[in-house]
Amino acid sequence: MYDFSIGVILESFKQPIPVALKKAREVGASGIQVYATYGEMAPENLNAQKKAEFLDMLRSEGLVISALCGDLGRGFADPEQNPELIERSKRILDLAKELGTDIVTTHIGVVPADPSEERYKIMQDACFKLAEYADSMGSHFAIETGPEKAPILKGFLDQLHSTGVAVNLDPANLVMVSCDDAVAAVHTLKDYIVHTHAKDGRHYASLEDVPVKPGQVAKRPYLELPLGEGDVPFPAYLKALDEIGYHGFLTIEREVGDTPEKDIRTAVDFLNNLIR
Repeated sequence: MYDFSIGVILESFKQPIPVALKKAREVGASGIQVYATYGEMAPENLNAQKKAEFLDMLRSEGLVISALCGDLGRGFADPEQNPELIERSKRILDLAKELGTDIVTTHIGVVPADPSEERYKIMQDACFKLAEYADSMGSHFAIETGPEKAPILKGFLDQLHSTGVAVNLDPANLVMVSCDDAVAAVHTLKDYIVHTHAKDGRHYASLEDVPVKPGQVAKRPYLELPLGEGDVPFPAYLKALDEIGYHGFLTIEREVGDTPEKDIRTAVDFLNNLIR
């Protein structure tokens, strides 16, 4: 029915890389996304031998890399930190090329609604530099959606006049955080979408409405949920992706939950039932 590939974020399994790669294959994924900001997959911790060993493990499981995660956790709103963060981001993009993918996903911070704000200009200057470098390699830094509504992000990207900085569409973040329409966002951001996350969730009217375990207190008015149990309208969402000509990865991200492997397997089945 649809031409999408299913991937999974390797860290979602909460297992060592060799084990997680096997599990990714076992649940039916054809690709993986892996963090390259810390630990054994960070560029500074990988020599040629380790890269070759990782690629051998990847290929032996019949998998490819959908993207690297290059989120350094600080955004690009601090002009004093940005030179270091930009250089680290470039090294992750270099690594992505070596490992066979042109996409690095990241967070840049919340884009202000007012383009005249100083923070907006600082973030845009950083993104100009990232876009220029990515363009020189035929690659993309893909901003994850959610912190701001899609029209604000589109306006920000339009001013870069490049797809070197593009979009990693996360429909759950749109629903949970910015209370945006995931289907409308697909059409708004259609010129920039190069990767997507398959995640679900719900925004609640108040903290008191958020279901939590006994003894816990909700800290945010939203909750990530297994695919199909939240408010992302997946049939309409996937139809919209197909309509704009996106035929890349739906990469499953499961950041919470006590049974990640079970949830990921269920998510793969859920997506396969919609796209096959």
